[in-house]
Amino acid sequence: MIIAIDGPAGAGKSSVARACAKKLGFKCLDTGAMYRAVAWLAVKEGVALDDDRALGQLADECRIVFEHDAGDPIAKGISINGHDVTEAIRTSEIDKAVSPVSAAASVRHAMTAQQRRIGSGGDYVIEGRDIGTVVFPDAELKIFLTATNEERAHRRVRQNADRGVGSIEYAEVLADIIRRDEADSSRGCAPLKAADDARIIDSTGTYIEDIIENICVLAHMTRAEASERA
Repeated sequence: MIIAIDGPAGAGKSSVARACAKKLGFKCLDTGAMYRAVAWLAVKEGVALDDDRALGQLADECRIVFEHDAGDPIAKGISINGHDVTEAIRTSEIDKAVSPVSAAASVRHAMTAQQRRIGSGGDYVIEGRDIGTVVFPDAELKIFLTATNEERAHRRVRQNADRGVGSIEYAEVLADIIRRDEADSSRGCAPLKAADDARIIDSTGTYIEDIIENICVLAHMTRAEASERA
């Protein structure tokens, strides 16, 4: 079973996806981290962020590995070509670089192939921006998780402060979220949008525990309905 959780930056996708995966006994895949890792590698190697061909070659040839503790389906880190980039991909520099990199059709093609390969290996909660629309359009359950710009900016500031990585200036973070939303929603390849059959969940002012419980209930209902049809 695939649970696709899409939505804009700062909506809480990563936290919700990890928690749902643990409650349901699923594996979890953070596709945004994959694009961030490619963006980090492009910056490190001096690849122009508007060079679709060079970015595509980089994405095709790179080796992305999620690090796990024994028996834990939730990744604790990520590396690319042997470099641990768990913290490095969460900086302000990569916040800005990931939008043009993820907009490159060649990069999305390479990452989509990897994501489909990984997701075909069992029950997964997969979060990103085009999971329910492009990567797994036949996912059994699709969620589009959103929140107001202001709410998402406040969350990202707190998150960055807790990690000690990224900007903690509210105005800067808010401006970056608005810029990223525009870039993600207007790109020609796999733009950010809710799938027609996605359930829209607005997390503004809502306890994350309630959102997690809601999605898990929906997952159990979806699986039960599928069993009845079989």
